Amino acid sequence: MRSYLTVSGAAALLLLSAGAVPAVADDGADRSFTIEDPRITESSGLAASRAHPGIYWTHNDSDDGPYVYAVDSRTGKTVATITMKGVGEPRDVEAISLGPDGDLYVGDIGDNLNGSWDHVWIYRFPEPKELKDATVRATQFDVKYADGPRNAEALMVHPKTGRVYIASKNEDGGGLYEGPAKLTTGATNVFRRVGEVPWVTDGAFSPDGKELVLRSYFSARGYVFENGRLGADHAVSAPLQRQAESVTYTADGSALMFGSEGQQSDVERVDVENGGGSGGGQSPSRGGDSSASSAGAGSGGSGDAKGTTLTGVLVLAGIGFLVFMGRRRKGN
Repeated sequence: MRSYLTVSGAAALLLLSAGAVPAVADDGADRSFTIEDPRITESSGLAASRAHPGIYWTHNDSDDGPYVYAVDSRTGKTVATITMKGVGEPRDVEAISLGPDGDLYVGDIGDNLNGSWDHVWIYRFPEPKELKDATVRATQFDVKYADGPRNAEALMVHPKTGRVYIASKNEDGGGLYEGPAKLTTGATNVFRRVGEVPWVTDGAFSPDGKELVLRSYFSARGYVFENGRLGADHAVSAPLQRQAESVTYTADGSALMFGSEGQQSDVERVDVENGGGSGGGQSPSRGGDSSASSAGAGSGGSGDAKGTTLTGVLVLAGIGFLVFMGRRRKGN
């Protein structure tokens, strides 16, 4: 055991010396990070702030109350706790998304019994201009599905039209549901099925609205999104996580951030293909499933499939070299 750990540790040092440095913002924002707040044990949604660079909004799954947390990706620490007032008692909050109006949309849309509730809720409030603990008045919208109740964990607001979409969760395949052009408080908002999707735990639109990424526990897929409908799809590299629950694009569209539940849960960065600045029309890295980037989980790396392959080669080469040298010394 000791010799194995020694070899593994030396291989890790070799890997670090090889220059496996993540492509992240100069100030350390938008890199992989760990959520440090002990109150956040079931992070089920992520939304990248546009008003506060490097800040990610998240929330607990259930049994927590009307709270939303702002977490700084530079440190993993919570910098603001927002308490929503004017809404009922949240039941199963599963998703959060930022709209083009600058409002945060919180999806109380979970239904683990697949139809036990005849309606679910969406809460909306403006993204705070200052990062500090505050109580805000939120608007509550009643939501029903045209084809009956169902479980869902993914809520996405289109960054151009402001229309809200929900992806239902079902092991045999779910549906993409489109909300009305504008949510209203005076009547029930009926969401209608407009597409078929796989098992989904969260989703996110690219900043230009041309790509929709949907993730599950073990993989992720990207879809061309045009005129409110799903187009051609492709595999997206995603890290293996203990309970894969959330995904969002960085504000500049250069990467995807994948989150999970649990105490001190990790948020992993995965660079998009040809990622850079604008996020305009760029697609996430293609051709990989969840295993493609799992080797980079927790390393603070980009998660790019090619980078992961190189990382694996370096680790194996380092271990092989050190084992060879150890045997040679023993033989002497």
